[in-house]
Amino acid sequence: MTPGPGPAPDPRPHAARRRGRRLTTLLLGLFAGVVLVLTGVGLGTVGATVIGMSELAELQHQAAAHGALAAGAPTGTRTGPAHTAPPAPAPARATLGVEAVDAYKAGAKIIAVHVPGPGYTAGLVRGDVVLWCGRTRVETAADLARAVAATDPGKKVTLTVRHRSGGYQQLAVVPGVVT
Repeated sequence: MTPGPGPAPDPRPHAARRRGRRLTTLLLGLFAGVVLVLTGVGLGTVGATVIGMSELAELQHQAAAHGALAAGAPTGTRTGPAHTAPPAPAPARATLGVEAVDAYKAGAKIIAVHVPGPGYTAGLVRGDVVLWCGRTRVETAADLARAVAATDPGKKVTLTVRHRSGGYQQLAVVPGVVT
């Protein structure tokens, strides 16, 4: 017998089963991802809370011990928070409103400039290298911090800066006060 014009066999007989399996795998994967994300966030938050509380308790214990020593009480006795003296305010320090790291050779490389700040007003930009602060040679970022802290807030200081392009410039900056 010769094959007649009957129905042709399906070239992919398992396509329907595969489609259902893909949908099931997708839904299970999505569910597992949501559970993992929610569990991770919850555990991270709980861990941060526990760590923060233990550090807070340690600081309170140290403050209580310091208050007892300051009041003249023996070391073993505790005094309440009312017996501790308030901390003295920190003296005003001058700042440029920039963040700096050590440059490759010499100087302090500016990596961030705070927009409402003295460095931004003076014209410092990211990538500048400060070489001199007033009459002080700047070899490292720590040298820049010490030189700026030694100046009086509100008093104009000249910075010698090397720009990324290689050009040098002197900028007049008025350091502000940290609040």
